[in-house]
Amino acid sequence: LCWALLVGIAAALWFDEHLIGYLIASAMLINLLIAALAGTIIPFILKRFNVDPALAGGVILTTITDIMGFLTFLGLATLCY
Repeated sequence: LCWALLVGIAAALWFDEHLIGYLIASAMLINLLIAALAGTIIPFILKRFNVDPALAGGVILTTITDIMGFLTFLGLATLCY
């Protein structure tokens, strides 16, 4: 929450537009929530398929977090602008 607020304020000041600050802060918070949810669920799913979560979990989590962060930011930008 603190980093999203700090980066949102910095972006709003940098681009001299408050909406982009809200957009970036919201995208960061949503991405963090998705990462926390995926980081909790992925090990259980991998364990169910008899795959070691320590070996495969990091790659899958990073992929999901990157894709969802990209889509969240672009999706919010499409809605706002």
